[in-house]
Amino acid sequence: MSPEQYNIDEVFEMAEQLERNGARFYRTAARRAERDIANEMLLELAAMEDDHERVFMRMRERIARREFGDVYYDPEGEAGRYIQAMMHGRVFGVEGDPSRAIQPGEPLDSILRTAILLEKDTIAYYSGIKLVMPEDLGRDRVDSIIREEMSHVTLLNRRLEQTLKQGGR
Repeated sequence: MSPEQYNIDEVFEMAEQLERNGARFYRTAARRAERDIANEMLLELAAMEDDHERVFMRMRERIARREFGDVYYDPEGEAGRYIQAMMHGRVFGVEGDPSRAIQPGEPLDSILRTAILLEKDTIAYYSGIKLVMPEDLGRDRVDSIIREEMSHVTLLNRRLEQTLKQGGR
């Protein structure tokens, strides 16, 4: 498929995988976190990622029911190239399982830094989705997920600051 054409079903399938990987990352981090407060926060983030996956699944189902098919045209090819680059990148460990990066005994500050980077990559991918998504298929819902992912970054940053004040663990 050329950068000028892309399959929107694959774009949402990727978004679902990103959310599954994110939830797995947070659950693994929660099991390895030494503090109950950190554990609870990480499990809440995992549940939010589960909710996002369901949203993208519903969007994908709506797209599958569209009469005109699911291949869209991007005359300049910019949006298609961006999405392809993100899909072949390491957004929330698409190329592998990001939870494998968490070693037993991994300090909480390291887990939080990794989570922040992964969330930022996810925001970038979803921003690309917005560029190519027809408005009537739920672009506003993607906006709300982006805002929620941004709130994850804020939450993780606050927790990182607290953790560093307490010596990094």
